[in-house]
Amino acid sequence: MNGNEIGEFIGALLILLGSIFSVISVFGIIRLPDVYTRSHAATKSSTLSVLLTLIGVFLYFLFHDHFVSVRVLLGIVFVFLTAPVAGHLIIRAAYRSKVGLADISVEDELYEVIHEDKPMNDEETEDEERS
Repeated sequence: MNGNEIGEFIGALLILLGSIFSVISVFGIIRLPDVYTRSHAATKSSTLSVLLTLIGVFLYFLFHDHFVSVRVLLGIVFVFLTAPVAGHLIIRAAYRSKVGLADISVEDELYEVIHEDKPMNDEETEDEERS
């Protein structure tokens, strides 16, 4: 085997690993109990699967066609930056919309942070006194 064949094999192996992680993320989405844990499975493992697949595609084209694809590199950067942030924002919106935790959840650590009694400033005190 020469260097090009080894590079193509590594690229194909990364594509295969990406597809395996994608299947694992699907099982996580189906089996986990609530929206919070499902989102964790959807964002973390699917991001890893897409990144492995795109890196495999990049390496395959690099060694097979001697072609550096800037689009694939931009796709890797874009997925790496946006997928976890989007998952976080979706879960934050679900939490603020009061979507319940699963019954097996033991503790809600965020409840005290978001629902703490905030001291009123002077304007709020004056408005309260007027009414």
